[in-house]
Amino acid sequence: MATAKKAPASEAKAAAPAKKRTPNAAFMKALTPSPALAAVVGSTPLPRTEIISKLWVYIKANNLQDASNKRMINADAKLKEVFGKPQVSMFEMAGLIGKHVK
Repeated sequence: MATAKKAPASEAKAAAPAKKRTPNAAFMKALTPSPALAAVVGSTPLPRTEIISKLWVYIKANNLQDASNKRMINADAKLKEVFGKPQVSMFEMAGLIGKHVK
């Protein structure tokens, strides 16, 4: 009694045509930052993804990640205006930014 061999999983995936992900239009819409956020990322309208990227550049450049817990961000004077508190988690950050864009 012979059994049929199945193709390895990698071959099955290669046979199916890869679907190209289209970016979500909501993420690509240019948003105007508030004056407090503009002090960090600039005043030109940017997509939400670009605002978060620029925030991370600012955080890394000013060494604002907590040394013992890298998920926490210590706010300096500019970021305290945006976040409203002295320390936030990286997961809270995107939600807090939503209040500062139009």
